[in-house]
Amino acid sequence: MTSKEKGSRTDIYARITERIVADLEKGVRPWMQPWNSANAIGRVTRPLRHNGLPYSGMNVLLLWSEALARGFSAPIWMTFKQAIELGGAVRKGESGTMVVFASRFTKTEVGVAGEEFDREIPFLKAYTAFNVAQIDGLPAQYYAQAKPVRDPVERIEHVDRFFANTRAVIRHGGDRAFYSPAGDFIQMPPVATFRDAASYVAVLSHEATHWTAAPHRVNRDLSRYGKDRTERAREELVAELGSCFLCADLGIVPELEPRPDHASYLDSWLAVLADDKKAIFQAAAHAQRAVTYLHDRQPSIADEREAA
Repeated sequence: MTSKEKGSRTDIYARITERIVADLEKGVRPWMQPWNSANAIGRVTRPLRHNGLPYSGMNVLLLWSEALARGFSAPIWMTFKQAIELGGAVRKGESGTMVVFASRFTKTEVGVAGEEFDREIPFLKAYTAFNVAQIDGLPAQYYAQAKPVRDPVERIEHVDRFFANTRAVIRHGGDRAFYSPAGDFIQMPPVATFRDAASYVAVLSHEATHWTAAPHRVNRDLSRYGKDRTERAREELVAELGSCFLCADLGIVPELEPRPDHASYLDSWLAVLADDKKAIFQAAAHAQRAVTYLHDRQPSIADEREAA
């Protein structure tokens, strides 16, 4: 990798981290912003690619943030080339939004004794995407209004089935929500103590993200959670992002008021991000793996039909 390429990659990390730090310094959790947008409340979804597939990880935060800042209500994004291939054209003067692509490549190296070994090297690239609101001439379905949200009762029933399918042990009682690694269970206050069902789901999604960390699940190291404030802040950031990603997937508007214990992490998050420009990327990647694991525990359509 040339010094120019390395510098460019570092710049991407720094630029994005600086944007998130600026919001946190104002007391704003940027990953919660989309739900504060008047034209999106109740129907927030993940940003979608031109083919309908959702973006994941860090790109969810980037595109949510940009859509809010620029007033885009449509969730669909595509590259300049993809717009042309679909018969559209980006309007003159429109500026795109940075999207990142993270992957790895394998490089064969020679050790001190002359032996060859493969080393995986991570890399990060940036490319530009445009919201469909910036593009003319696309097929009509790209401009269609968002579908109405699922009936509230039906939506909560769907959420109940989702968490039941994870096979997580969820206990109710007391006034605290937490995941116990020692007992491998999630503790939740009674549903009736929450402001509404959506708030309950948001908190349960947060704790379910912690639950995925166990060695026999996604194997995220929590050994220093109770001993190291920085490690605790990192894990809480993963759980916050995981809750937002999962709520979007489930069609639930999460709690807009920060829990007191999470509000206390603001200073710790700022310290972590100031010290490590990759921290928010790593947290988003961990959150994505956690949410993917929870989705993978759901029965397939074929399984559901067989059970019926």
